[in-house]
Amino acid sequence: MPLRPAPPHVLMSADALGGVWPYTLDLAAGLTREGAAVTVALMGPAPAPERIAAAEAATGARILATGLPLDWTADTPEAVRAAAAALAWLACSEGADLVHLHAPALALARFPGPVVAVCHSCVATWWAAVESGPLPLDLAWRSDLAARGCAAADRLLAPTHAFAEATRAAYSLPEAPLVVRNGRDAVLTPFEGTPAARIFGAGRLWDRAKNAAALDRMAARLRLPVQAAGPVVGPHGARFAAANLRLLGCLDEAGMTAELADRPIFVSLALYEPFGLAVLEAASAACALVLSDIPTFRELWEGVALFVDPEDDAAAARAVESLALSPERRRALGTAARARAEGYGVGAMVEGVRAVHRALLASGHREVAA
Repeated sequence: MPLRPAPPHVLMSADALGGVWPYTLDLAAGLTREGAAVTVALMGPAPAPERIAAAEAATGARILATGLPLDWTADTPEAVRAAAAALAWLACSEGADLVHLHAPALALARFPGPVVAVCHSCVATWWAAVESGPLPLDLAWRSDLAARGCAAADRLLAPTHAFAEATRAAYSLPEAPLVVRNGRDAVLTPFEGTPAARIFGAGRLWDRAKNAAALDRMAARLRLPVQAAGPVVGPHGARFAAANLRLLGCLDEAGMTAELADRPIFVSLALYEPFGLAVLEAASAACALVLSDIPTFRELWEGVALFVDPEDDAAAARAVESLALSPERRRALGTAARARAEGYGVGAMVEGVRAVHRALLASGHREVAA
């Protein structure tokens, strides 16, 4: 009787500063449920030890706070390459069969097994969406490392077709990354009463790509208060000051769940959003969605959201006002958004990633040079 192959050991890199963190925890939990051993190499600022311990208990993964710099906060190209080399050493020492990286630039090292790199976001596509002209020097070398990492990885993943194509174009790739959509699971509780006629948004408010300034201008046009959750200071000193928004600070998962419980109108006027987990969480809670008219949001939410020009705060205010005056329309849009969100669950994400892992492990590994 042939022996069954041992379950794979997957080393994942992670960033705890944004949406990569819940992605990592959901994926790690899904992989461990399917029998894989998972080690998470946490890079950049780490959560408190008790939060890491809780994440380990919830996911079944081992989480190591490495102190290694993130590719987007590192000071030099050498620091990113050194971080990649440290991850490769960790993969060897831990006996990892496959490495799943949260940023392509980290693929620039000799890993002992196949390498999957996920294109969650990058400076080149961010710049194209938010700014104009050539990349400044501090971003140009980061873009160059990302391009080299895309070429070095055995497989690239992206969360939407729109962002996969933007990545292909930004780095002149021979083909676009494979699309495996991000996922979150809704808490399927029965809803009672009328969806709230209040306005809520969430995200990294300091990041110009989230366009919190337009949300703030929209709030000035409305009689209803507009609340926004998320950090207002970024790691490089970027800062957002609100004149009209009611800021709620950074919310944990329980805090977000509480804010979404009465189904407020959820607004995102982002200029750049490769996927948007906050929108998915709001849709899963049956919130009516008012979203910026950008390709990724159209791809994901066409037919179940209201779309506005992200720079037209007057149009956004009109869309929000129309929903605030119509409880039935809020309910209908929220119900439709929730139905769409059910197709973007954790199970589908995990199975998509597992299929990629299985294919790479079955086909062997090509040696990758830095």
